[in-house]
Amino acid sequence: MSDSPNLSLPYLNASQAQKHVTHNEALSLLDGLVQLAVASRATATPPATPADGVRYLVPTGATGEWSTNIGKIALRMEGAWRYVTPVEGFALWVSDEDTFLTFDGTAWNELAGGGSAPSTVPLLGINATADATNKLVVASQAVLLNNIGNGTQLKLNKNAAGDTASLLFQTGFSGRAEMGTAGDDDFHIKVSADGTSFFEGLVVQAASGRVTLKNAPVLDPQAADPASPVNGQLWYNSTTAKFRAREAGVTRDVFTTDPTILGLLAARHLTFF
Repeated sequence: MSDSPNLSLPYLNASQAQKHVTHNEALSLLDGLVQLAVASRATATPPATPADGVRYLVPTGATGEWSTNIGKIALRMEGAWRYVTPVEGFALWVSDEDTFLTFDGTAWNELAGGGSAPSTVPLLGINATADATNKLVVASQAVLLNNIGNGTQLKLNKNAAGDTASLLFQTGFSGRAEMGTAGDDDFHIKVSADGTSFFEGLVVQAASGRVTLKNAPVLDPQAADPASPVNGQLWYNSTTAKFRAREAGVTRDVFTTDPTILGLLAARHLTFF
């Protein structure tokens, strides 16, 4: 007697006695494997009184009779366990998790969106491998987050004010620039040349909106005043070696005792130190 190549269903042999036994065994295997759904993939100990027809995916660490059948499908047939070795392409439903699995020839993997609650997928890698720290990983030339109505938001939520919610820009997986609420609820912008030492350039205070420049600003020198400066514009005139500003249609030197200019800087909430 031989078996079928894919599901190992027993064939009937010519002139075989009690053909119904072989035929019924094949039907039982089909009943267990077609529309495959297992009760669990986490049960490590064979149930004491399993009902005929129940199925399990035997997990790593299984004990008793299952200990030598890890990764196989255990079918309860006529009071005994029958084991089926999966082949690439097998698919099954895990009832106690509402999760769909597929077999890639080596391991069982969750099918994204296969369960009733896709938001519970523990890891997701798109063209990349996710891990315990980076639970969502995307390897792509671009990522588009599009609206499904009008506007759209990307939210970074932290647990407490002393935690960090930020965007980190890297070179070779080493940080080079970061912006966000790092260590408090003020908005920080900082940079690094080596990923270790960071220099903070700007802080927007959460309580007031006041902008603090952590390092002295550098304005590109201009040989002459702009031809058509706009109110509020600030520049450095390298010919006169003076900082200049435009306010109320008039160009003035910035660092004077002129109360108008000093008021302009205060109105802009600029602090230099």
